[in-house]
Amino acid sequence: MKLEVTPLQGGPSPVPALVRRSAFRDARGVFSRLFALEELAPFGWSDGIAHINHSATPHAGTVRGLHFQEPPHAEMKLVTVLQGKIFDVIVDMRKDSPNRFLPLTVELSAETGTALLIPQGFAHGFQTLTDDVALLYLHSAAYAPAAARGLRPDDPALSISWPLPLKHCSEQDRAWPLIGHRQGS
Repeated sequence: MKLEVTPLQGGPSPVPALVRRSAFRDARGVFSRLFALEELAPFGWSDGIAHINHSATPHAGTVRGLHFQEPPHAEMKLVTVLQGKIFDVIVDMRKDSPNRFLPLTVELSAETGTALLIPQGFAHGFQTLTDDVALLYLHSAAYAPAAARGLRPDDPALSISWPLPLKHCSEQDRAWPLIGHRQGS
């Protein structure tokens, strides 16, 4: 497992990282380590895993997110694509960051096996680029509905260039307030 910091540097630590996994292949198939606390700890993952979630999305163009949790329930996430390909988006939500509201986009696929390590204080969402996408999410903190927040995927302040037209987006994700209308922005 190799971790590469992303271009979102200059803000508070930890910063997002791409996780490039090594796969061992032989006549039986493939073996790959999905999580190694000792390798992720230098990048801020100091606790165990509170939740492991799976999403299955049947249609290309579907958007899920952009979601995050407010402190003290902020969480790190490790996002892995098990099937298909996504356009993954994170947005820096940390109040003391010079990168606040700056999005970072990366393409993740089952084929490459690359995952995205998302620190606390970042909103996360994705758009499916293929049909039949499956994702695995590891969360450092439990889901706390009262702390759940989000950003609208079509917020003009974010200037996200989604590769496909936005469709199959939940009503909740379309209803989050625009950045200019947020309390404490």
